[in-house]
Amino acid sequence: MKGVILAGGTGSRLHPLTRVTNKHLLPVDEKPMVQWAADTLRDAGIRDLILVTGSDHVADFRGYFGDDVQYAQQERAGGIAEALGLAREFVGDDRLVVMLADNIYGGSITDTIANFERQERGARVLLAHVRETEHLRHLGVPRIENGRIVEIVEKPVEPTGHLAVTGPYCYQP
Repeated sequence: MKGVILAGGTGSRLHPLTRVTNKHLLPVDEKPMVQWAADTLRDAGIRDLILVTGSDHVADFRGYFGDDVQYAQQERAGGIAEALGLAREFVGDDRLVVMLADNIYGGSITDTIANFERQERGARVLLAHVRETEHLRHLGVPRIENGRIVEIVEKPVEPTGHLAVTGPYCYQP
């Protein structure tokens, strides 16, 4: 199983801090934000990692991680699907777990990864209950039918429930 860390975006809401560095390299507690994602994947047994970021920041991440991860660079903002496309060769025929570099979990994802390894096909994500539905207007919200996610609606104007997709995103090759 391979791990893909997505560290894109301009970080415009964090200006002026992000004028000098990528937001994912800013500290959260005792380490850079991106280190939380890498540690979460490694703690779940995923050691083979690639980090996808914008071309302006590859050198910054390489300066931090060195050769501990592989790198892919997005030439321009192209979204998650394009970023995953850049990791296609790295992933090959393996299953993959995608983490957004600015997601920090309060617990382990080991059980989620173990359950994904046991399932024959399909994908897997983690969901979180959100009390105040106005926050869901900025997140991905699952549409669930018969106990299965049939669609993820990004930033819905009128959220239909109280669940948000938090990642990690587990996929077949």
